[in-house]
Amino acid sequence: MKGNGTQPFAAERFSMVESQLRQRGIRDERLLAAMSKVPRHEFVSRQNWNEAYADHPIPIAEKQTTSQPYMIAAMVQAAEIKPEDRVLEIGAGSGYQTALLAELASQVFAVERYVSLAEAAQKTLERLGYRNAKIVTGDGSLGLPEAAPFDAIIVSAAAPRIPQALMDQLAVGGRLLIPVGEADQQVLQLVQRQADGSTTVRTLEGCRFVPLIGEQGF
Repeated sequence: MKGNGTQPFAAERFSMVESQLRQRGIRDERLLAAMSKVPRHEFVSRQNWNEAYADHPIPIAEKQTTSQPYMIAAMVQAAEIKPEDRVLEIGAGSGYQTALLAELASQVFAVERYVSLAEAAQKTLERLGYRNAKIVTGDGSLGLPEAAPFDAIIVSAAAPRIPQALMDQLAVGGRLLIPVGEADQQVLQLVQRQADGSTTVRTLEGCRFVPLIGEQGF
């Protein structure tokens, strides 16, 4: 069972989708519908509710952030999530993107470094009715090999290079989205696993994320 959405801030969600996403080239209608439905304000502190649908990242606990809506949409759109897909998210944070992925895919696994964030995000997801998403605590740079392979992997933190562990966990035809570069500036890269087992890498756009801390991160 997936989330039912809520009515508060419905106008703000509509405005976010139309002005921040559709007008900037986000065309995946399933994704736009999910972002119209998922209550982003439920994933941030009440003191930030008035900013929940604004065009910028929002601070959360542990000195982390939930990403700008457009950047989330750009990554998820590039991942081409299908209803039957199994998806891995690295850096669950508040759980907002996890909820979006749960709307789009059959099963979502997410790895979060901070226990407090993982527990809070899982509680929010369960309260909102998402039963196909599971958040675990661990080193996201190593992925989640026990649940691999994945049709899509989305990394919400920047790495100095593409972690080999994540590439190894891609299914044939799988897509990996990850910010790669220096700690203060990166480019979003799309890795795709081909039928012969090889991978291709394409650079999409500039971005800025918190660093991926771990064995194959910073």
